Amino acid sequence: MPIAHVMASGIGGMRTAGDLVAWMQMSKKMRINEAKQYVADKLGIAVIDLANEEVMREIREDLDIGLITAIAGKVKGIAAKKRIADLLEITIPSVEMFKAKLN
Repeated sequence: MPIAHVMASGIGGMRTAGDLVAWMQMSKKMRINEAKQYVADKLGIAVIDLANEEVMREIREDLDIGLITAIAGKVKGIAAKKRIADLLEITIPSVEMFKAKLN
């Protein structure tokens, strides 16, 4: 279901901000427009830029929150999820389980 939700959010998943918006919809029960505004505010951009692949790639690189194509020295996987959780001020279960294993 989460994958279907991300795809249905219609902003292009990880290429743009669709995954971030979907996280807000699922974790905070936000409606799509509210989720888009929240994410845009957290990123410091306009809502319209959430769907712009060029803008979002640059922001994802600057904030180091994951990219489609791996780049040496940039985070990926669980590290990217942790940074997203911190940025959006949400709890992501897989991140919490990983942190618990480290302790």
